[in-house]
Amino acid sequence: MANDALSTYVEDHLAGATAGLELLEALSAQHQGDPTGALARRLLPEVEDDRRTLEGIARTLDAGSALKEAGAWLAEKVSRLKLHRDVKGVLGTFEALEAMTLGVLGKRALWRALAVAAGSDARLAGFDFGALAASAERQHALLEDERLRAATAALRP
Repeated sequence: MANDALSTYVEDHLAGATAGLELLEALSAQHQGDPTGALARRLLPEVEDDRRTLEGIARTLDAGSALKEAGAWLAEKVSRLKLHRDVKGVLGTFEALEAMTLGVLGKRALWRALAVAAGSDARLAGFDFGALAASAERQHALLEDERLRAATAALRP
């Protein structure tokens, strides 16, 4: 297994992508028939694709067994999140959308950082980090619109 900063960085973001998928699935299930659920269902396949891209990068980096450890750690954290967050309530929905919005900004930062690293690491050749960052920006814009809509209900006096 590779033991370098790049592998660790990718593994951390892979864990974040898994958590994001869990949150989108919860939003989709708990908000059927409303704009939040529709947005979650729209973004799910895109975030799944991004996660698969990260898995491919992790394989390229030979980050094998650490992924298993990260997966076990993440499963425990996600189960805590699911047990303590009611995304049906207006505040819970707002906070879930805010978490997703911040997560997508982190994903955009990941793609930009990997684009820079690709200049000196041949293992990152062949990935279109510019297109991935642009996709994250579009996802962020959609989530931010929905987050602000949810803020109206969640934060009113």
